[in-house]
Amino acid sequence: MKVDGVFSGGGIKAFAFLGALAECDRLGIKFERVAGASAGALIAALIAAGYRHQEIKKIIDTVNTEKFLDPHPVAKKVPIIKWLWLYFSLGLYQGKYIEKWIDDLLRAKGIRTFSDVDQSLYIIGADITNGRIAVFPDDLEPVYGIKPETFPVSKAVRISISIPYFFRPIKIIGPGSKQNMFIDGGTLSNFPYWIFKQKKLAQPRPTLGIKLSAEESPVPDQPINNAFDMLPAIVSTMIQAHDSRHISNSEAKNIMFIPIDEDIKATDFDLKQKDKDYLYHLGEESANTFFQTWSPKINFS
Repeated sequence: MKVDGVFSGGGIKAFAFLGALAECDRLGIKFERVAGASAGALIAALIAAGYRHQEIKKIIDTVNTEKFLDPHPVAKKVPIIKWLWLYFSLGLYQGKYIEKWIDDLLRAKGIRTFSDVDQSLYIIGADITNGRIAVFPDDLEPVYGIKPETFPVSKAVRISISIPYFFRPIKIIGPGSKQNMFIDGGTLSNFPYWIFKQKKLAQPRPTLGIKLSAEESPVPDQPINNAFDMLPAIVSTMIQAHDSRHISNSEAKNIMFIPIDEDIKATDFDLKQKDKDYLYHLGEESANTFFQTWSPKINFS
């Protein structure tokens, strides 16, 4: 069966996607178009590059994810410097290592820019300069004056995984030498299930969404005692409101929810093997349960 796939954000918890993909592969489900935000953007890019779930699992099982955390060289020697680095660069970690790692993986499949991708791939970023959701590659030329054939897919993924204050934001120079700053796509849409509703097909097919959360995931109580508490509360409310609106108006039965233990955080880059195995098997079990009752709904809108 051919489907379009949408993958949510979730940081390091994206290990769970691999178990779900294993079940998709077992059932003969093929992704024709893929989209994702944050960690979901990485998974979508690897699928579009032609990686199978076994390859992705082997790669992620063997990579030392702690290497993704690359503070400024001076900050390694003088810990207090990392806070100055955060103040001036807006991120504790440079993100150079993870971007090169992604680029190497894509190049191994002959993928460098969006012109090298055979199937449709859509990556979500948050343009905080202009206050808008950016969709790569669609917005590259009309909004930022950049031809898709010159823009690395790894750069788009790096933008989408730029967790605020964690990884340094990415700047893109647009028309008139304007600097546009981007952060994690998940801050504006962590589950871009809406994207394929905007792209009609002559022969519609189901959109299968895979979301790293429980089906019922209301925003938890967020005590606000000061200005520092208010900012994450605002962001959390915005994300939930945006994505919930689209999920509620969509074919919700086409969405696979993977409920992950709250003890595992999106930024736990020091995951032990047992945690990786837990996430993988959780994704596999969630997919198995989902597909037992899944009756694909095609969106003709």
